[in-house]
Amino acid sequence: MTQRQKSLVGGISILGVAGLICKVVGVLYQIPLNNAIGPEGMGVYSLVFPTYNLLLAISSIGIPVAISRMVAQYLAQDDPRNARRVFKSALYILTAFGTVATLFMVLFHRRLGSATATAEASIGFVMIAPSLLFVCIMSAFRGYMQGRRRMVPTAVSQLIEQVGKVFIALPFAVLGMQRAGYAAGAAGALLGTSVAEGLALLYMMVDFRLHRAEMDSLPQGPAQAVSLRSLGREITLISIPITIGASIVPLAGLLDSFILKRIMQGYMEETAALVAYGVYSGPVISLINVPTALAMAIATNLVPSISSALARGDRDRIARESGTGLRLAAVIGWPSSIGLSLLAEPILFLLFGRGGKYLPQHLQLGASLLQISSMTIVFFTLVQASSGILQALHKQRIPMYTLAAGVAAKILVNYSLVAIPEVGIHGAPWASLLCYIISLVPNLYFVCRHAQIRLNLGELLLKPLAASGVMAALLLVLKHLLGGRLAASWLWMGLSIVLAAAVYFAASLALGLIKKQDLPSNLRRKPHA
Repeated sequence: MTQRQKSLVGGISILGVAGLICKVVGVLYQIPLNNAIGPEGMGVYSLVFPTYNLLLAISSIGIPVAISRMVAQYLAQDDPRNARRVFKSALYILTAFGTVATLFMVLFHRRLGSATATAEASIGFVMIAPSLLFVCIMSAFRGYMQGRRRMVPTAVSQLIEQVGKVFIALPFAVLGMQRAGYAAGAAGALLGTSVAEGLALLYMMVDFRLHRAEMDSLPQGPAQAVSLRSLGREITLISIPITIGASIVPLAGLLDSFILKRIMQGYMEETAALVAYGVYSGPVISLINVPTALAMAIATNLVPSISSALARGDRDRIARESGTGLRLAAVIGWPSSIGLSLLAEPILFLLFGRGGKYLPQHLQLGASLLQISSMTIVFFTLVQASSGILQALHKQRIPMYTLAAGVAAKILVNYSLVAIPEVGIHGAPWASLLCYIISLVPNLYFVCRHAQIRLNLGELLLKPLAASGVMAALLLVLKHLLGGRLAASWLWMGLSIVLAAAVYFAASLALGLIKKQDLPSNLRRKPHA
């Protein structure tokens, strides 16, 4: 491993760039998928995914964090043997969980379809079910490699997942749509996702085999081997609160899929309710998920980095890495929220306005939803970073409780606002925004307390808002000058985004928000002789 791979910023760069590419590819995949199966098909597609995401969170999210943390701690103590045994124990657990979750979706697919009030969704649960087993097994490999600070395999496997969707899931969706309509098109896309996950797992297994000797060659200290049962018990104890916390947001998404369409059907026709839900859960959420890839990269890297420092008793490094993680979350989150909110309408018309499936009124609805939803990005990014810090400090119960409080408020607001015909689906993004704000405030308090740092409001709020303000002013001028060309030309949109990013970067450097150590070594200004 290079020194760059071992650094926090280097690890975030690897996963962050790969994650951003994956999200961009995912959005590019969503464009022809949306155009192929339309808002009704996306509604069916999106009704299946919340159940899948919840089962995936329950079976595979908490344990990889535990693996990453434990492997990093054992390696910091010169004990690679027990680091390997952590992986072996976790692999058994995750394979069992994945098998149970897959069988559950297959055996109860009709009941799950009925729960969504859309019978056409039933077959989709069967198509996506194998992914649960594949991702669970892959999560064991990812957690192990992340604990070793090898971020490249995770990044490559994520790329395989997304590219596989483009070249496998999309043709399956088009074929299903041509033969049996939008429900079969959605099912084809879900089946293609399972195939793509299987290919990503195959890559991870091959990479593990090729680099196994590297781990085996590490010098072993005097520590005794810990039994697999003891390691399994420790993995379980660490992962349970993380799993519960990670399951809260997917649970909220599952409840959304069960209740939003039902609530709207109380005052509008069923197809109109499905279209409204499809616009929100399809184009809008797809765009929101692009910048959140960097948030996940920050959280993923913070866990092994801070866990390793904790194992060594290095409080200075814990404080330094925690502060850096929060600052980078703010650097990414604020311009993403503000920029996407300002460009909501032209982006949606550019991406989804040419296929004929989305009418102008659908895209206008999506734009009004995206203007609100985009503001969740910064709070989600900070919630992810603060949760990663607390998990690394063995305080994983705290983000579980804070997120539970946020989701409870989200559900209450959803029931209250969406039921008002004049508000309708617009209540959903306001509910999500409130959810992450409520989760973030106590998270930051406990990070300051347990990481022993002071909250730097200049770096988290004032400086990123100032730099984002300069960027926003530029975007407003460009929108005025370019008018409809911004929504009709990939060239003008691309140039506008690149120019806005460059202005934000320059403003952030001038304000000291982006620091010299954040940059690649070849971009740092060398001192004069």
